[in-house]
Amino acid sequence: MPKAYWITTYREIKDPAKLAAYAKMAPVALAPFGVRYLCRGVPDATYEAGLKERLVVSEFPSLEKAIAGHDSPGYQDALKALGDGAVRDIRIISALE
Repeated sequence: MPKAYWITTYREIKDPAKLAAYAKMAPVALAPFGVRYLCRGVPDATYEAGLKERLVVSEFPSLEKAIAGHDSPGYQDALKALGDGAVRDIRIISALE
């Protein structure tokens, strides 16, 4: 079963305190689903239509684990803590192998 990657792109951070609350809760909520954070921050370089926006790349053991983590009550609580503190999108994609 291939791993899955969860890519979060932050278009705008409106409230750093809400983001900090989310950042404390999300790793705890996702740990039971095998999350491993590969990178986070502002890109060092961008090309073509790339934007210098904060992003986070997380690895999960499978697509099912990534989706279950997102839908879990603990992660939903973390999202509530974030609220309107950021404008962002999440994309979950399976690895090729």
